[in-house]
Amino acid sequence: MAARALRSLLLCLCTVALCSAAWSQQPSSVTASTPAPPDPIATMVGQLTLDRYKATIKGLTQFGDRRQGTERNRKAVDWIEAQLKSYGCTNTERIKYDYQPAPRTGGGARGSIDPSVGPGGSRKRGNIFPDTVNEDPMKQPDPTLRALDTPPSVPGEREEVYCTKIGSKHPDQMYILGAHMDGIGWGEAANDDGSGTALVMELARIFSSPGVTTDVSIRFALWNNEETGLNGARAYVDQRKDLQGIENPPGSGKYPEPKWLGMVQHDMMMFDHGMPHKDGTMSKEQRPEADINIEYQVTSKFAEAAMALAHKFQLADDKYATDYPANVGPHMTNTDSSPFMDLTPSLSLREVERGAQMGAGWDPQHHQPTDVYSFYSDDDFRLGLNAAQTTLGAIAQLSGATLSPAK
Repeated sequence: MAARALRSLLLCLCTVALCSAAWSQQPSSVTASTPAPPDPIATMVGQLTLDRYKATIKGLTQFGDRRQGTERNRKAVDWIEAQLKSYGCTNTERIKYDYQPAPRTGGGARGSIDPSVGPGGSRKRGNIFPDTVNEDPMKQPDPTLRALDTPPSVPGEREEVYCTKIGSKHPDQMYILGAHMDGIGWGEAANDDGSGTALVMELARIFSSPGVTTDVSIRFALWNNEETGLNGARAYVDQRKDLQGIENPPGSGKYPEPKWLGMVQHDMMMFDHGMPHKDGTMSKEQRPEADINIEYQVTSKFAEAAMALAHKFQLADDKYATDYPANVGPHMTNTDSSPFMDLTPSLSLREVERGAQMGAGWDPQHHQPTDVYSFYSDDDFRLGLNAAQTTLGAIAQLSGATLSPAK
């Protein structure tokens, strides 16, 4: 009996030990766990709001179409600079260059060349409609806006503004985020390219906020003279490409032109209503398949790196954008990223594909008097806001952005 009692006691002790060991190996979900810290990039993306984005576009439209070489264009440059400084991006600078337009050879703001016509009179792939520009002031029904847009462009000196978030670890390297602030067509250039300009300005605001730190630098550039042939972006490249990564003054730790890690352009961000109907009319709503188009140029010297960069943006859209998906395409063209594409990986974010969709007339407001703020719905503005979320998320990841707790 004593032996049996002893075995029973030992069995009980073993059972208790085994149960205790099993309990200690249970998943952490049954015990109190420390909550994961909030994603600082998600917090930054959350600071983008539809109201602020719309307000910045509205502010740009007070200068009408902002045609280069006019007083309204110069006032818009001044306003953009003042806004950047008010955000805390105080190290604003300007590129100055001289613009002398080539002699006109026919109708249209860009001469008589029909961009839909390819070699031997063939139709360029995906391009059905010529890129026409309205030059008839009477097509603008608003007399106040018509008067604002009336003064013509005058050749001479041009200016464009940019500011820079200085990297804390690698100030000698940077990403460039750009959009063009000039427009044409006797409207307000709300979409082309107020939508892209407001996007870049909003990103400058958030990256310049107290507590935001990045490993590398980020430059926020608002180009001029895009509508005349990318002249503002070309002037920047011509003046600054050979200054990359050079410390000036030597030993100062300052790099006026950090080495370019990539360039991302934002050009027309809001209108994805699908192709025209047979009668030429358009849907009044965003199409169900509306998306952000991320394009690189497959023929560029940095095509492989640009493609990889584009897919990082697409992944950032998956993680941080709230309403619209993103798709990647290889035919970036006709925008301010083109002068950069053989010097650094370059992308363009757009509302639709530049060739197959824009060329097929998917945005009838392009260079027309109907490109005014009041034309667009909140769904349209939200497409531009989603592009801002995509770029902010991607660049914050690529630049090593961190966010210190508010004091």
